[in-house]
Amino acid sequence: MLRIPWKRKQGSKSYAYLCARVRAMKSKLLLKEDYPRLMNMEVSEITRFIEDSEYKTDVDELAQKYDGINLTEHALNQNLALTYRKLLNISAGEAHSMISSYFMRWDIWNIKAILRGKRYGASDEEILESVVSAGQLGYHDLITLVQKDTPGIIGVLEQNYPLSDYSEDRLDHFENVLDLFYYERLSGIDAVRSPKSKSHKLFSEMIRTEIDIINLKTLFRSAKAGVSREQIVSMLVPGGSKLNMITLKKLAGLSFGEFVTSLTDYPYWETISGIVTEDMESLISVEIGLDKYGLEYSTQTSHYYPLSIVPIMDYILCKKNEVNNIRMIVRGKEVGLPDDVIRSKLVL
Repeated sequence: MLRIPWKRKQGSKSYAYLCARVRAMKSKLLLKEDYPRLMNMEVSEITRFIEDSEYKTDVDELAQKYDGINLTEHALNQNLALTYRKLLNISAGEAHSMISSYFMRWDIWNIKAILRGKRYGASDEEILESVVSAGQLGYHDLITLVQKDTPGIIGVLEQNYPLSDYSEDRLDHFENVLDLFYYERLSGIDAVRSPKSKSHKLFSEMIRTEIDIINLKTLFRSAKAGVSREQIVSMLVPGGSKLNMITLKKLAGLSFGEFVTSLTDYPYWETISGIVTEDMESLISVEIGLDKYGLEYSTQTSHYYPLSIVPIMDYILCKKNEVNNIRMIVRGKEVGLPDDVIRSKLVL
């Protein structure tokens, strides 16, 4: 299968140049006050609104093929992919290396989306609506994969991904295996495992903080669902910043009430202490709170280290969050969710 290599410009690009470009890109993100306006619009109006922003080229191009929510979904995905590839094209050296390693997450995202789509009988078109070609697998690679049946897909991917004994009946298990594989690979690069430069150390801390947040979400969901300790431990990602595996294993397998009580002794409790209760029915507010913490952490750190990898990572996270928020609003309106439910799912 054709693997499209990263386009890499020659010559060194200083962080001053790269961060200046990223500041200009970040200035074009939607403002917080734009979201109440979006909430008052219909789907067609939202599409016109984003057409007047950075998504114009994508909407205009894709309007020849799609309309309604499908147009918005494809425009958001295409814009996100092209934006991330632009970052790779304007970066070089250690910045390029760290960004490309981080973007492997989109290969994992796309593989899971394709396998999930095949498992549940989605059409090729429906599957392609979910992919974001920001990883090493280009859009044409993804189309080629989607056109195959599941054994054919596994035959292509199993050389590079842990899918050799894949079974559709164990889809959840293999999605977790792929996530662990991604973070194992990411944590294994020098910039994370043994950081030496300032940017490497900052990048490493951001990745380890992200792992903490992922593990906390896993613990909350598992405690709420009453998952066994053994199963929980198999889903945890090693390499966190403040929550090591010894700590995580102590928290795994507790009842929800015991888990919440135990959290008061650990980092991140201040972040969610005003949200969590022992009898809470939904975890949406907790996950939103943790996601907000991750965004606030990257943004605050970028102010302290304006000429480093952090402003680039901050933009990467903020751009993804913008796309997620717009998508949440559009999908919510399409299925008739109440406005307060949609708002509760936005990370602002």
